[in-house]
Amino acid sequence: ANDYISKPVQPDVLLKKINEALQNETVIAAPSGSAPSISIAPSSNFLEGESEAARQLYNYVGLVAPTPMSVLINGASGTGKEYVAHRIHQLSKRADKPFIAIDCGSIPKELAASEFFGHVKGSFTGALNDKTGAFVEANGGTLFLDEIGNLPLRQQSKLLNVLQRRCVTRVGSNNPVAVDIRLICATNKNLPKMVADEEFREDLLYRINTIHLELPPLRERKEDIRPLAERFLAHFSEVYGKTVGAFAPDALAAMESYAWPGNIRELRHTVEKAVIIADADIVGKEELQISRGVTSEPATGGTLEEMERSMIQEALRRCDNNLSMVASSLGITRQTLYNKIKRYNIKF
Repeated sequence: ANDYISKPVQPDVLLKKINEALQNETVIAAPSGSAPSISIAPSSNFLEGESEAARQLYNYVGLVAPTPMSVLINGASGTGKEYVAHRIHQLSKRADKPFIAIDCGSIPKELAASEFFGHVKGSFTGALNDKTGAFVEANGGTLFLDEIGNLPLRQQSKLLNVLQRRCVTRVGSNNPVAVDIRLICATNKNLPKMVADEEFREDLLYRINTIHLELPPLRERKEDIRPLAERFLAHFSEVYGKTVGAFAPDALAAMESYAWPGNIRELRHTVEKAVIIADADIVGKEELQISRGVTSEPATGGTLEEMERSMIQEALRRCDNNLSMVASSLGITRQTLYNKIKRYNIKF
């Protein structure tokens, strides 16, 4: 088993899963009576890199994944927190069960309970049908709560209650439903400081922070810039039917001297744009369109949000509003894309 799809089947989602499966892990048959060996294809470490920091991180991921413990992933925007969460799921004993991702920062607070726990038809205005919440959808598998630091205190309390009781009750219902999930959370915020400022519940932090992973920004993993860029180049060259196969020396130098405030996400998007506009087999510095103002300091949060919004809008235009294609090109799940479109109020 490589992945799963939900019913009713959506053809574009099915096609995406098939393409991902063809590029993912390959199981090699083992002699009768022995355990199968797993050969990990190069695409499986598509976003991992080769630096010492990356090797240590993903070695730790391999140790953590088989355990049932909750994981908290800290890292700046674009460092690959969702990729790490999904990788933990893939290497866990729940790999054949659902992986459900929820962006806590994009859920309207009045709908948070419904998104998490579900609702019954008619339980509130607009509840036209029964809804299965994220906890039940993830039952048996992994629930990934991205940007958990943006969750309002009231919803933090409800989340803690569910994690303690291991059961949920849909909005408008009195019937609790038992759930079995492995929880992975991610944030780019300083949660201990938020606890001190009474913006985040201390008991919830203890509950979600059993194992802590820190993702370094790309500017601290400069050895990874070239191999990651080359993987993105090969990927997008195939996606867009181009024959672009290498970076010119000036392009490599520009990438390695740039601070990458948007981290891996910005690098991926930069290479994708370069592939699209390249009219030769080699990408030069001009095609990269990297900001002239190279700095060692990260951009402000507002700048990153503007960059992310612009990236999504451009991807929507380029993919003719096909959300599965957009999500794939941006390296995020379809659900995360939905959430970000809502957060930034993007019209298409």
